[in-house]
Amino acid sequence: MSIGIWISLIAYFALMLGIGVYAWRKSTSNSEEYMLGGRDLPPSVAALSAGASDMSGWLLLGLPGALYASGLVEAWIGIGLFIGALFNWIIVAPRLREQTERYSNSLTIPAFLANRFPTHATALRMVSAIIIVVFFAVYTASGLVGGGKLYASAFGGDYMVGVCITLGIVLVYTVIGGFLAVSLTDFVQGFIMMLALIIMPAVILYMGQGNGVDQAAARLSDMQEGYLSMTHGLTAIGWLSAMAWGLGYFGQPHIIVRFMAVRSVADVPKARNIGMGWMAISLLGAIGVGIFGRAYVERNGITVDDPETIFILLSNLLFHPLVTGFLYAALLAAIMSTVSSQLLVSASSISEDFYRIVLNRTASDRALVNVGRLATVLVGAVAIWIARDPGSEVLGLVSNAWAGFGAAFGPLVILALTWPRMNGAGALAGLVVGAGTVIFWIYSGLAASTGLYEIIPGFVAAFVAIVVVTLITRDAGEYRAK
Repeated sequence: MSIGIWISLIAYFALMLGIGVYAWRKSTSNSEEYMLGGRDLPPSVAALSAGASDMSGWLLLGLPGALYASGLVEAWIGIGLFIGALFNWIIVAPRLREQTERYSNSLTIPAFLANRFPTHATALRMVSAIIIVVFFAVYTASGLVGGGKLYASAFGGDYMVGVCITLGIVLVYTVIGGFLAVSLTDFVQGFIMMLALIIMPAVILYMGQGNGVDQAAARLSDMQEGYLSMTHGLTAIGWLSAMAWGLGYFGQPHIIVRFMAVRSVADVPKARNIGMGWMAISLLGAIGVGIFGRAYVERNGITVDDPETIFILLSNLLFHPLVTGFLYAALLAAIMSTVSSQLLVSASSISEDFYRIVLNRTASDRALVNVGRLATVLVGAVAIWIARDPGSEVLGLVSNAWAGFGAAFGPLVILALTWPRMNGAGALAGLVVGAGTVIFWIYSGLAASTGLYEIIPGFVAAFVAIVVVTLITRDAGEYRAK
């Protein structure tokens, strides 16, 4: 591999580790600093951290790969995500920032639920912590699959070595620097990702013999009927399933925890505008990589065995090694930003919602920080085991985990923040029914046979369960305003 690529990658790794050391020196003295950065994130850092931790390798691997293979109809997933993210910033962000601080300065989502519904506190913390760890192990595995594919496709190395290297680098800065390190690295990684997704489509069209938008469109239209149509072959269930990805935002702990850490409620609108602008540019860029990348490949007779590696392939073919290294760093940024966030949220739940509640109620802040660090490593080890199959699809793993969180926590978070009447029994019912429905829908084969994305039945069932159980049970001490 060219020395130029190594120079870019080494510079990137050094920057990430340097941020980790800075965060360690600045913000790891107690649990609030290690897990929420002291609730002092500027709007720009909170916005890009939420976006980068959200998109993961899916943005540079999964979405371009889906568009490359099936055409513009796959863009509906991006549209659904954009709408969902916008409503998440409007409905959840300001309320969660205010209420998590008001309810006993809650540092995790399970802790907020326990403080919001005290008569069911232990059960809520246990169940929600289990759901977080299980689904985040799967979600983290999707990022490690992306790292393994990059190492195997770009460097010709062993897939599992790539998986282990990806996790190892993330563990170093996450274990050392905690939430502040994760947020600051996300901020930098978000910029890198956006720049890469601006550069690559432009180069494909105007420097990579793509000969502009018109000729690319003509070639794609000739190649496959309806390839550039957003409705060709689209069924009502298919459209609903694509748009339903947006429902998942309300229940993603690694995203909404950024709302808890933003500097103040007054900063939320500014963070929202920055975050949504970043997301719009990045999604359009990812769509361009998939669509225009297909035009370039067809024009030049190139064989692509795995559509999800189109970004990696074009990085090698079209750019100077120094730029190729930067683009590889963008892919690693997408992967690592999400993996680090997921590992930290999982570790926070294990230390705050299991260790402190079950094993050591008098644990010191320093002990909880150390338990969180150990838990980060353990969850990473489980994710490696899940990611061991090189044939795993990034988009498939992400979709399962996204649905699990969206259904289990989405209706629960929305109603807990907006419905004073809601009680702990309803909250517990929503968690169990939402997660259980998603798991049943996947493993019963209904997802495959009906084509209906599992988040839809899971979200609806959880919402109904919360409302019904709350209305038939009454605990005035829980929902009275604090």
